[in-house]
Amino acid sequence: MTTLIKELLSLLKDRENEHLEFKQATESFSFDELVEYCIALANERGGKIILGVTDKMPRKIVGTKAFENIERLKGDLIQRLPLRIEVEEILHPDGRVLAITVPSRPIGMAMHYRGKYLMRAGERLVPMSADMLKAIFNEGEPDYSAEVCLKAKPEDLDQQAIADFRFRWAKKSNNDSIKSLKVEQLLADAELQTKEGVTNATLILFGKREALGRLLSQAEVIFEYRNDETTGPPQYRKEFRQGFFSFYDELWQLINQRNDQQHFQSGLFVWDIPTFNENAIRESILNAISHRDYRMAGSVFIRQYPHFIEISSPGGLPKGITLENILWAQSPRNRRLAEAFARCGLVERSGQGMNRIFESCIKESKPRPDFTHTDDFHFCIKLGGQVQDQRFLRFLEGIGHKTMATFTTYDFLLIDHIFREEQPPNPLHNYANKLLEYGIIEKVNDGRRKHYILAHKFYKYLGQQGIYTRKKGLDRETKKLLLLSHIRKNQKEGSRMKEFMQILPNHSVSQIQVLLRELVHDEKVHVHGKTNAGRWYPGPLLQNCVH
Repeated sequence: MTTLIKELLSLLKDRENEHLEFKQATESFSFDELVEYCIALANERGGKIILGVTDKMPRKIVGTKAFENIERLKGDLIQRLPLRIEVEEILHPDGRVLAITVPSRPIGMAMHYRGKYLMRAGERLVPMSADMLKAIFNEGEPDYSAEVCLKAKPEDLDQQAIADFRFRWAKKSNNDSIKSLKVEQLLADAELQTKEGVTNATLILFGKREALGRLLSQAEVIFEYRNDETTGPPQYRKEFRQGFFSFYDELWQLINQRNDQQHFQSGLFVWDIPTFNENAIRESILNAISHRDYRMAGSVFIRQYPHFIEISSPGGLPKGITLENILWAQSPRNRRLAEAFARCGLVERSGQGMNRIFESCIKESKPRPDFTHTDDFHFCIKLGGQVQDQRFLRFLEGIGHKTMATFTTYDFLLIDHIFREEQPPNPLHNYANKLLEYGIIEKVNDGRRKHYILAHKFYKYLGQQGIYTRKKGLDRETKKLLLLSHIRKNQKEGSRMKEFMQILPNHSVSQIQVLLRELVHDEKVHVHGKTNAGRWYPGPLLQNCVH
């Protein structure tokens, strides 16, 4: 009995509760209803929904035909919900069962679907109560950027920085009326100023140097350029203790002064790729400003080296965010800052900044972002600037920009892992179906495990057909020919299973036995003896044949 079936039989004895739901779903089950149950389970800190089992005690396994393509189901669920939902297919003798495991919602965040925050009440799904929603939202960290700084005065703000924000907001929203708003109204409409005064976010974005030194000295960004990683003073250093909108573009200009172009040419293909991608760098800086912990002393540091850049900020990851869910979970530490950046088009409200950073690295064949130095007190992202493999650039060129426009970050990650001959993490396998349908990758079973390789047309495009053949491995008939050839060469003494294991090292004994049985069926070989002591000989088994 498999482990999955044992776990299922154990669950059948449990009563339904806010963490466990059974549905008969013999013929089908509504996808929208499944999503709603996943939402409710997540809001209750996670649980399971089992399809193909009666919900009344004593429960029986009746089997389900719902969601026969479980890979597609996984992909659809991940696209609808920012959660890592697992789907397991259990083939019990009484019928097929689907077990959907839903993780807990992030701390301080209630999950919703089409505007509905759901929870379970008895056997029904109902909207979450106001008290429960409030309790969840209160789990998060207080928004320091939304707090009013009572000592701040209007003259503490840089009017030129405010003008830059006004211009960007009007352009992004395509609303010319923003250009004529009084400063007080502009800040109020942006939720940066209340009747009590300006918020900490206002100072961080528009404060003058003297005001920040007096009221919020930790709101500082320090840029350094270093020729190497040795200790000692940097070759260049500049401190920015002023409103972010007064130095945002200048900061990029400092980085871009030492931004070499990498030139590649292969046949008709030519690429000029800067060492530091502007979009990725700007996104990383915005992330550091909007998500750092301003209650902690310390500055945001941007350290540029010839071939990589490191951006670190005080505070570690916000509550509910981990390095495992950083691509899809959202928990803004300073909501007022994040919303201000979104209003003027510097970031998206959907919180896709980290996705864009990953995508830019992959598209330029650079190392994926490195978070090695991140801990409970600092968040650190390292972006490598060196192109690793120009063949990957040609590979992406072969896919085509139109096709890549449909890719998610996870599609790019899966392709990147496969190209680098790395085994993709299990969650990425949920995205394989689309790439298989596009003919970009192929599934290979080498005997012991299933994995993915690039499709044959791309190896041909790269002039590496031989590598494709090696990775694709031997087809079934070729494996049988290898076994048959060995048996014929050793027809006097016979061939043993341990020799076959040497010929096909990635295959189990049972897999080799299947190939041998097919050879026996074709009357090309026969065996004397059983199990490991058996010896194999060429030709059909003859009556009264003695060896």
